[in-house]
Amino acid sequence: MLSKQEALRLIDGRSKAKHMIAVSAIMKGLAKRLGMNEEEWELVGLLHDLDHDEVKGDMSKHGLVAAKMLKGRLSEECLYAIRAHDHRTGVKPKSVLDKALIASDIVSIFVVAAASVMPDKKISRISVGTLKEKFRDKSFIKGAQRNRFDPRRIL
Repeated sequence: MLSKQEALRLIDGRSKAKHMIAVSAIMKGLAKRLGMNEEEWELVGLLHDLDHDEVKGDMSKHGLVAAKMLKGRLSEECLYAIRAHDHRTGVKPKSVLDKALIASDIVSIFVVAAASVMPDKKISRISVGTLKEKFRDKSFIKGAQRNRFDPRRIL
């Protein structure tokens, strides 16, 4: 299993590094709340978009390439979650880990989008109340890519 430091070195300089760090924090919190392996879940969040720059927009390969890059460095369960986190690969989520990664990825994107419309654009000012407000705001939600955020994928 990779260490967190090794994983951070792998994502250093990648276009989605900040997003991956955010997803890893959400995953670690979920793991703690669910009584799962926090270190493992944090690594999955940290590395789930490792291949984003390599696939160059071919999202049917996104997650599949990352899993190949990480083979032997993460458990098969972790690699499967990375393969399954984007529905465009055709890999179906099965485990709690798979579904948690999909949800964490979406939550991270939603939080950043909510912060982007705040006057000072600071994530630190986002509260649960702010997120609930934005979730109910039809003009805010209208801009979302609904095919990416289909909740039926994780239910």
